[in-house]
Amino acid sequence: MKLRSQMPELTGATEWLNGEVTREDLVGEKPTLFHFWSISCHLCKEAMHSVNEFRDQYKDQLNVIAVHMPRSEKDLDMEEIKKVAHEHDITQPIYIDSAHKLTDAFENKYVPSYYVFDSEGQLRHFQAGGGGMKMLTKRVNRVLGIKEE
Repeated sequence: MKLRSQMPELTGATEWLNGEVTREDLVGEKPTLFHFWSISCHLCKEAMHSVNEFRDQYKDQLNVIAVHMPRSEKDLDMEEIKKVAHEHDITQPIYIDSAHKLTDAFENKYVPSYYVFDSEGQLRHFQAGGGGMKMLTKRVNRVLGIKEE
């Protein structure tokens, strides 16, 4: 997905956990961070604490949506997904993408990966991999209009 692309529709979820949202719910009010993860991804689990800090720190300014992207057959186990989500305190909406509908719409190939959209629904930042939370913080702050010291 290229920068400045519009946020795709959030259709085709196998299931939603922690409440369902639509593109219309997200665009227009505040920026949105999507994070793709998988229960079989060790780096995803390590990064989850940072994602949750983001969610809590920016809760009034930023939408945070988790997307579970399976990488193998065993990643399709809903009970395991629910268990890992609970263990890692993922309280934001989780789009379960067992059919790779949203993964394909985003042209995403990585977990963990992060997509930051501005309030108008335009992609402003993408990054993949376990590290880089400082860069993600900078990009989110820029989209939020927060000046860094």
